[in-house]
Amino acid sequence: MSLRVQQDVSLKPFNTLGVEVNARWFAEAHNDADVREALAEAQRLGVPLQVIGGGSNLLLTRDLEVLVLRMLGKGVRVLEEQGGQLLIEAEAGEPWHPFVMWTLEQGLQGLENLSLIPGTVGAAPMQNVGAYGVEIKDRFAGLTALDRKTGELREFQRDECQFDYRDSRFKREPDRWLILRVRFLLERAAALHLDYGPVRQRLTEMGIANPSAVDVSSAICSIRSEKLPDPAQLGNAGSFFKNPLVSKALADELRQQYPDLVAYPVAGGQVKLAAGWLIEKAGWKGFREGDAGVHRFQALVLVNYGEASGQEILALARRIQADILARFRVVLEMEPNLL
Repeated sequence: MSLRVQQDVSLKPFNTLGVEVNARWFAEAHNDADVREALAEAQRLGVPLQVIGGGSNLLLTRDLEVLVLRMLGKGVRVLEEQGGQLLIEAEAGEPWHPFVMWTLEQGLQGLENLSLIPGTVGAAPMQNVGAYGVEIKDRFAGLTALDRKTGELREFQRDECQFDYRDSRFKREPDRWLILRVRFLLERAAALHLDYGPVRQRLTEMGIANPSAVDVSSAICSIRSEKLPDPAQLGNAGSFFKNPLVSKALADELRQQYPDLVAYPVAGGQVKLAAGWLIEKAGWKGFREGDAGVHRFQALVLVNYGEASGQEILALARRIQADILARFRVVLEMEPNLL
């Protein structure tokens, strides 16, 4: 067996919140064969298989009596090019931001708004990650996943993935599908998305009137670096709460009470509220209890100042949820996967 399985391994280096928990069993997969070996080994050991990528969307609250498999398969390839459109395939273990940078170096457009998002290519479709007006589904062309039940490979097209806001069938069925590689349809020349958030303003501040995709990426990296702490310096999982969807009636009522409410109309007559605004308005920005806290510059980010446990971060998150519900009658949903 080429797969190296270790016992009682700390997962602190493998989750960006920096939470200290142990995995009973641990292995790293570099290819499809390793993945299949891990499935067989988990069955032999009589424990579930828990797959992780970059660990940037995890809240670990306990030691895991499972076989944790870290996806490290690398590789990016051009499958076809036609009329200025390129079909690109990347292995699940590819770190997301370097992959985006590679596409820009090839002169490709479409993923620039998703620059500096942590995590891996394989995890991106699970969350349908998005930022600054663009989501994975907008450039998604398909993926290959292993069916844990049958051991067979299955190809998924976009309509089969059931993408939604920070959601997909793979997030809802984590014990069924194991994503191996993902395909994206990118272009040599595409319309840039500049009107969401402060992107255009940042480009103006940079003295750029006619931006390229690389310029947009640079602007977004600049914005994110200011707003979001580097996990290598301060443990965090990025945005901890989803922006909630509410009825227009509730949004109108809240706007009467709070004229500075940050809200965006969306399809279906609903309104998306800025979770960070709600949390900051409720006075949580900069809050700290022990080593668990809310970031002092970005209220949407919960942080670990050093030795906070997953349970302590979870308790803080639940206090915030209860407070937002009581103040605004809005339900906040956590983004990270809870283990």
